[in-house]
Amino acid sequence: MDRPNFVADERHGPLPAVLLVLTFVSGLIDAISIISLGHVFVANMTGNIVFVGFAVAGAPGFSLRNSLFALAGFVVGAIIGGRMLDRWGRSRPILLRNAVLVESVLIAVCLVISIFVHLREDGPVAATVVVALAAVAMGIQNVSARRMGIPDLTTTLLTMTLISFAADHAKFAESAVRRIAIIATMLAGAIVGTLLVLRIDTRAGFVAVLVLLLGVVVALTVVAREEAPWHA
Repeated sequence: MDRPNFVADERHGPLPAVLLVLTFVSGLIDAISIISLGHVFVANMTGNIVFVGFAVAGAPGFSLRNSLFALAGFVVGAIIGGRMLDRWGRSRPILLRNAVLVESVLIAVCLVISIFVHLREDGPVAATVVVALAAVAMGIQNVSARRMGIPDLTTTLLTMTLISFAADHAKFAESAVRRIAIIATMLAGAIVGTLLVLRIDTRAGFVAVLVLLLGVVVALTVVAREEAPWHA
């Protein structure tokens, strides 16, 4: 059996590589939100459910408002993303490109807000707005990745990936390489996001996210020009 190739896969073309980039983005943006936006996830909703529990119980440093806005934003993003995808046809690169373009606009708004307001010090309301917008973006990304139909590559959820890897570790099947790459990619995104926020500032993190998303849009625009079996 051939090993998976994240650059050119017969069944999915370059989509696995693109979704790995979006997985990196998820790690990056969660680092931004945890450090700069009040201990809240905008991509990992399982963590947010736990954070809501912490906040309700009175644990210091956790914002109930931000966690709830993140949850609501993610759900809204998933709903909006699902409806948009239903209207954009069946070509997977075009579907993903359009979704990432919408995501890019939302992240650009987050960047603009962070330029005018210091989110970590004097912008509690602005931080909540940024949390909600970023969560909507991640909801759109998640439902779009799900629509691509590539196993394990949800771009935001790793729990089932870890379970699947542990259960199948003895086989070292084709999927094992993919799962290792997914885990390592999100970890790398979190490290890079943390370094950008701590050593530069929050804006640098959002700039990095936006650059990556726009790069994905350009790449998908190029590969969508010529029809291929993996488009459907």
